[in-house]
This record gives sequence, structure tokens and C-alpha cells, in this order.
Amino acid sequence: MSRYLITGASRGIGLAIARVLHPHHDLILTARCADGLDAAAQELRAGDSRGGKVRKRVAAGGSVETLPLDLSDPDSIPGAVDGIDGPIDGVIHSAGVLVSGTVADLTASDWQRSLTLNVTAPAVLTAALLPRLRESRGSVVLINSGSGFTAGAGGGAYSASKFALRAFADSLRAEERENGVRVISVHPGRVDTDMQRQLRSFEEGEYEAEKYMRPESVAAVVASTLAMGPDATIESVSVRPA
Repeated sequence: MSRYLITGASRGIGLAIARVLHPHHDLILTARCADGLDAAAQELRAGDSRGGKVRKRVAAGGSVETLPLDLSDPDSIPGAVDGIDGPIDGVIHSAGVLVSGTVADLTASDWQRSLTLNVTAPAVLTAALLPRLRESRGSVVLINSGSGFTAGAGGGAYSASKFALRAFADSLRAEERENGVRVISVHPGRVDTDMQRQLRSFEEGEYEAEKYMRPESVAAVVASTLAMGPDATIESVSVRPA
């Protein structure tokens, strides 16, 4: 079995990715909240799959490890992952933060928080894992956003971080291609998650879950990119609500 590390794995898209991958892969789940991680790991080990409102039993899959990780403190990341034993076949960066506000209203700490969580932390974590990713000829998956392509009023800090994350992915891909490391950017549109509720609250709009993608739909795309054979790779994919 391949072994993947997933950030933001206690909820939302990260947890959905863990649910999709677990039947066939070993997982290392990371998030800031230890209680949320424990709950996610317990669910997976019990063989429960909660796809949206449907709960079903699935066959026991790979192993599940947990690693509480505070991505707001990038300096702590290398030491935390140094404690992981064994190979790693991929890292999936799903954790992120939404910082909304106009340029006139955003503070220096707002900009710093957006860039630290959404860009610096993935870069530092990837660098710390690169020796093992090179050895396994593994994959780096970055859950970006439609905001990684376009920006609008009130979304400057978030879009700036996602544009930067796309630039990081492009540079990393060019640097590591000869080492066999695949770098994949996934750009979802609106997804039915807590972050989407936060955004709709900022926009002062009604939350219409039926108009958004399910986290499981994004997870299925991630799984398909990881399933590509050694002769090809999906480097960037945009996933939009139907």
C-alpha cells in the first residue's frame, strides 16, 4: 500500500480525501485539533464511510496514524515530521484558511495569516518531506481554489495566497520533475464546507448547499490523479459545480 500524509484531515475536503483513500492506502492524518484527528482516525479504523448524508460500512483498509500539526507555526513543522518513521508516497495539502476583507480594511496580521497558512506552511512541509518523496517518486497534491486563477473585491488576501500557491506548485514541479516527484494543483469551485459558510457569511448571502460541490467530489478527483500510471500525470485540474 502507498502511504499518504494529509493536512486538514479532521474535516471538510481533507477528511473526504482520507475516506476515499483509506480502503487502499496507509494514511497519516494531520490537523491542529488533536480531538478532531482522533475522531477522524476512529471513524476510518471502524470502517465507517460518511459520504454526505449516507453512512455505510466499508472493508478495513490501510493503517491510520495521526500527527497534530500547527501549520501557523512553520518553524515547528520540520521537527514534527522528522518523527515519522518509514516511507511517504505523497503529501496532500488540504489545510487552509479563508481571510476575507477589502484592502482598506485588512491588517498586516491578516495578510500574514493568509500567506503563512496557505503558502509558507505547505512549502516548508513539502521541503521537509522531499527526500522521502524523491525516494518513492511520490506526489505532492495542493488543494488550491478557483481563487488561484481570479480575484475579486474582498478576496485579495485569499486570492493572493492561492496565486502564490499555484506559483509554488509550478516551481516545485519544474525543480522535481527529474526526480520523479509529481506535483498536482487541484482548483475546486465552491464546496459545501465550513469555509464556504464563512465565505457566504462575509458575502451576506444565503447558504445554498445544493448549489455547491460535495467534498467527496473533490476527493474523487484527488484519488484519480494519484491513480495515474508512471507514464503520465495530471498537473492541474479545475473542478466546478455542475
